[in-house]
Amino acid sequence: MYGHSKKILTQSKQVMTSMSTPSKTQSQASSFSCSGLPSRSALQMLGRAVGWSLVLVALGASMTWAARLKDIASFGGVRSNDLVGYGLVVGLPGTGDKGGSQFTIQSMANMLESMGVKVDRTALKPKNVAAVMVTAKMPVSVQPGARLDATVSSVGDAASLMGGVLLLTPLKGVDGNVYALTQGPLAVGGFSAGGDASSASKNIATVGRIPGGAVIERSVPFAFNNQQEVTINLSTMDFSTTKHVADAINRSMGGTFAQAQDISTVTVTVPPQHQGNIVNLMASLENLEVSPDSRAKVVVDEKTGTLVLGSNVTLSKVAVSHGNLHIVVTEDPQVSQPNAFSQGQTVVTPQTQMSVKEEQQRLILMEGASIQELIDGLNSIGATPRDLISILRTMKSAGALHADLEIL
Repeated sequence: MYGHSKKILTQSKQVMTSMSTPSKTQSQASSFSCSGLPSRSALQMLGRAVGWSLVLVALGASMTWAARLKDIASFGGVRSNDLVGYGLVVGLPGTGDKGGSQFTIQSMANMLESMGVKVDRTALKPKNVAAVMVTAKMPVSVQPGARLDATVSSVGDAASLMGGVLLLTPLKGVDGNVYALTQGPLAVGGFSAGGDASSASKNIATVGRIPGGAVIERSVPFAFNNQQEVTINLSTMDFSTTKHVADAINRSMGGTFAQAQDISTVTVTVPPQHQGNIVNLMASLENLEVSPDSRAKVVVDEKTGTLVLGSNVTLSKVAVSHGNLHIVVTEDPQVSQPNAFSQGQTVVTPQTQMSVKEEQQRLILMEGASIQELIDGLNSIGATPRDLISILRTMKSAGALHADLEIL
């Protein structure tokens, strides 16, 4: 890319030079044009020059990466609250809780008794009923009458919730107050069926959703527009990024309104013209573009062999040699059979064959000031991703890998 842009810049300079110092032929041609108007050739050359300049600007702009503030941060007062409730799903085709689920039987008896129906708890069969937990996320800005999606999960030994209907279930917050009521048929994204000898299943059949099944009955007592100060919580803990965010906000607002409090928190004082109506202010702030920065990090998932290297990872000069050791053990038992009518016994004689193969790798000198140089150096060893995990861990212990090594 850099070589290509350098070539473009040279051609652009040549075009501009030829425009500033016209040849004799061009001077003669321009004499026939109207006074004060450029000739067609000059306009074409100017268009080429402007085109090359636009390409150069695009190349320079593509080298700088920026993100919107709302993509890397969250704003104070804009959050969701978790709601939870306990209920019963009825109408299951024999896939409900088994007879040993005492809490399901107790819940059925309490529900029927609350409706004026007297039942014998020992006679209840819960195979068409399942005890479930109902959860939902309630945004802070919702008002009574709004609808939310609810998730229904089995807490007993039900085989499937497909075809069931959730009975009216209150959803409570952490303070114990009821904020929503949920009821309706379940949408299950899987199935489970089987018999005595075989069974078949797809996805999870014991978890379902009720789209728009939770109705808000109580709102959270919070007035967003009455805030005198807004807190911005950054998702990345980096002092440089926090300072960039504060500076960008102050430039946008034309004053010192934002101040970094710690490594990931910025507070913004609401200006007097936005007091009582800060929605417009937040709409302009959340679209500010900031170039985030972060510490160099290498993330390793040993379970899957996944390796991710950040763009700021560097490597000091180090010599690396990596070889694999293969040990193969083969058991080949031999059976010794006695002759007919003899008093001998059949004996199994174990025979073990073992082979050892060790790869001899040369010592390779590696150094990487950029992510591409680091990748090229690691690939030159010819190691597999799992081998690279061991190599990077050893480099970190030797102090040659300048990055945080995180193992999942």
